[in-house]
Amino acid sequence: MSRRLKDYLMISLKGIAMGAADVVPGVSGGTIAFISGIYEELIASINKVNLKTFKVLREEGFAAMWRSVNGNFLISLLLGIAISVISLAKLIRHLLETQPILIWAFFFGLVLASIIHVAKQITKWNLVSIVLLILGAFVAYYITTLVPQTAEISSGYVFLSGALAICAMILPGISGSYILLLLGMYKPVLDAIHDKDFKIIGLLMAGAVVGLLSFSRLLKWLFDHYQNLTLATLTGFIIGSLNKIWPWKEVIDSEMINGKLKILQEKSVTPFNYEGENELFLALVLASVGFMFIVLLEKLAVKKED
Repeated sequence: MSRRLKDYLMISLKGIAMGAADVVPGVSGGTIAFISGIYEELIASINKVNLKTFKVLREEGFAAMWRSVNGNFLISLLLGIAISVISLAKLIRHLLETQPILIWAFFFGLVLASIIHVAKQITKWNLVSIVLLILGAFVAYYITTLVPQTAEISSGYVFLSGALAICAMILPGISGSYILLLLGMYKPVLDAIHDKDFKIIGLLMAGAVVGLLSFSRLLKWLFDHYQNLTLATLTGFIIGSLNKIWPWKEVIDSEMINGKLKILQEKSVTPFNYEGENELFLALVLASVGFMFIVLLEKLAVKKED
């Protein structure tokens, strides 16, 4: 299928949304890719990057290699993600610090609608798919309740952390930045970026590349052979992740990281048991906006297909 310039601009916009989600511990860029309709193409494109790619480059040239890996799609998406991380990350972090309930409410509505969107793509429900949905929800929920660890930094551990974080980042419902927090690597990674420690950054990126290329193959195989069961499991992951992005939280444990208070453990409470202004009306409005945003995206996608 040939694409025009405006199609690639739309892919870049979706990349911007993915990048904005990935900087929030608890929201997955994979979820955004899923609800925006590019998830399977993303996995398939990443899966095409292998040793055969270099063979095509050597025998047929750069243009053939670029087409074989869906290069225009990948570069458009990566460009959007990069723009988002550079330009929006600081704003989103500021809003999470100053207006946490309202921002989380928006994300909650967005993810809630995405559950319906993903579940509707399951063409056949049976006992196995229901069990996998429940299991996926339990695993994701359990991950949101884990207490971050203090890690002993070694080269192997940094590499493994990068691989696990990138796998979570492309898996709907599980946040890569939150996985780094659980592994005790969130602060070391921030420190490495601040101190320009290229050894740690390089090991983390190497782990991310290996994790991305290997995990994408598993996901593509699952979609090719067990699409309904895979979708049911991913729907469960997204359901379980709702606990992490519930707007009203009670802080149990925290620490100072780079001069800022970082929440390590918290639990969900009802708006009426929240200590402080619950901002219930505005939270409901923004949750509705997030929900309707996904509904609108879905309608636009259906219209485009028609």
